[in-house]
Amino acid sequence: MKGNEMPTYDLRDKTALITGGTGGLGRATAELLLKRGARVAILDVNPETPRIARDLSPTGALGVIADVRDRERLDAAVAQVVDRFGSVDISIANAGVLSRGATLRSMPASSVDQLFAVNIGGVVNTVSATMEQVIANRGQVVLISSVFAFLNGMGTVPYAMSKAAVEQLGRGLRVELAQHGASATTAYFSLIETDMIRNGVDADPTVIQLMAALPKPLLVRIQPQQAAKAIVDGIERRAPRVIKPARWAPLSALRGVLSPALDARLAADQQTQSLLDELETRAGARPA
Repeated sequence: MKGNEMPTYDLRDKTALITGGTGGLGRATAELLLKRGARVAILDVNPETPRIARDLSPTGALGVIADVRDRERLDAAVAQVVDRFGSVDISIANAGVLSRGATLRSMPASSVDQLFAVNIGGVVNTVSATMEQVIANRGQVVLISSVFAFLNGMGTVPYAMSKAAVEQLGRGLRVELAQHGASATTAYFSLIETDMIRNGVDADPTVIQLMAALPKPLLVRIQPQQAAKAIVDGIERRAPRVIKPARWAPLSALRGVLSPALDARLAADQQTQSLLDELETRAGARPA
């Protein structure tokens, strides 16, 4: 072990709390953590959450119905997990939403508020509700950001803003938790084959065409299991961040140079501007 490098983190007999844990990435992560010897608590608004947890493992999983926007409910859920398993060692703030494609001009204020309440407020609530447990157990916080933290968010600006906020939270926590022997991992993914992407992207032809304006090599999709493996491997390494697919890493590292160039290209591209105009027209932001 060199310098301040932390040792490999043994998942056996650790307890991981995962919000948004009943489907997609959350469930895939829970399944893999169980296979590697951890216990899991899945928190979700889904009324079937307790049953889904029992299906994952009758003894190693606990399901609690909770809304990440409700801090008091999260505090109660954390207490329930500690009562059942004795600790919360890993806190994975996975719950998130994606609104329908729209320009900021055409997006209802209520949609923006709802997205921020879940994607930013819910993440902060999750971290805050589990913070003392994570510190007491020298554990980890895992945050799910996105490549949209550094990629142009045209057509989904509030979502991109929320993921940039999560990135900043992860960077700050990595420093603030270090004195306590705890750590933070921020995960960046592109498009994961989940219901959120199928409903928010694939079901909208205009959004699909907008995505096509981005460099095609960067649009490769991954399965939830691939993203889950990146997260769990990152936890075991106490990695400050994980990026999947890895081809996004150079763009992240060079964002200060590449992002302004891509922004300028998109701003001047007539096809992109036409598609954004279509988003505004269908929402009634401008006359058809």
